[in-house]
Amino acid sequence: MHVVVPREVRPGETRAPILPESVAKLVALGGQVEVEPGIGSGIQLDDSGYASAGAQLSQDIKRALSEADMVLRLGKPRLEDVDTLKPGCIHVSYLDPFNEHDLVRRLAEKSISAISMEMIPRTTLAQKMDALSSQANLTGYVSVILAADALDRVLPMMMTPAGTLAPARVFVIGVGVAGLQAIATAKRLGARVEAFDTRPAVEEQVKSLGARFVKIDLGETGQTKDGYAKALTDDQIERQRNEMAKHCANADVVITTAQVFGRKAPVIVTSEMLDGMRPGSIVVDCAMASGGNVEDAKADQIVERKGVKILGLTNMPAQVAFHASQMYSSNLYNLIEHFWDQEAKALILNTEDEIMDGCLITQDGAVRSEKIRSLLDTGATQ
Repeated sequence: MHVVVPREVRPGETRAPILPESVAKLVALGGQVEVEPGIGSGIQLDDSGYASAGAQLSQDIKRALSEADMVLRLGKPRLEDVDTLKPGCIHVSYLDPFNEHDLVRRLAEKSISAISMEMIPRTTLAQKMDALSSQANLTGYVSVILAADALDRVLPMMMTPAGTLAPARVFVIGVGVAGLQAIATAKRLGARVEAFDTRPAVEEQVKSLGARFVKIDLGETGQTKDGYAKALTDDQIERQRNEMAKHCANADVVITTAQVFGRKAPVIVTSEMLDGMRPGSIVVDCAMASGGNVEDAKADQIVERKGVKILGLTNMPAQVAFHASQMYSSNLYNLIEHFWDQEAKALILNTEDEIMDGCLITQDGAVRSEKIRSLLDTGATQ
């Protein structure tokens, strides 16, 4: 199987979709791997490392893509990239299929078998392939480091000759993978941490990390089968904001990580709530890639409102690009290895497997996913 891995095309993207160690494993499986020169330049990896791992360095990436049996990427492809691929090619990357309707249609029209890394089911078996979780983990870590760097005080309590310095207060909103890592990182740095989530089931996880769980009575809430928080009603959102405003006002750092899978992130921290915070406080919005949780946040900018700094990076894992690349590369390899047929020396699209059934969006000229297909038919985004 001819596997081609091009460089990432998103402006400012420093992550690499695959590292030499994963290349070596793919070659050991029997794959013929071809990579675009400079693929690892964003994380200071020379082409020689890929060549030593068994990859061929492409002298003509457009030709390579046109001949590829499988293409591996991190970011979603451009429409012109899809047009380069041959029918039946397997394409693996993030796709944002809930919103990128033209891309999904083009993939189907070109008879590309498109695997969306966002759609890997959150099951125990699929955990090692779950790129969303691996990157969210790093997002949570980065959010605290960025906040600590921007804050005008230290995070831990310190006993000094001039007196005792009180620990900073960190309030984490949303206790998914990113939120849990933010809590753990802030605690390691010595901050006093409290956290809130609409899912009461995560209270035990918050407490196990040494943080205080904030309880807000919202009535009936819950989570999806994949572990994501369900969308709240307008009344629940209002009640949540009113109570959270008090905790934001007491916090030195507020970190928001609340996202609803496949939908625009809910606005949780309003301008009014920001106005109630102490000047010098920091707000880090970890949901900017899907619209943001903070009303005044702007993509890839630091905004200041009445002395409160709001950080809203859309690609936070790229702040720790080497480890982000390492984790994504491992996710890709684990997915391929799981469906690899050793006799055929190829990846088999076994849709009877719940993992493949969940993440294979287009195949044989059609959109397989009923949910995505219905969105395409109505022209709506989720």
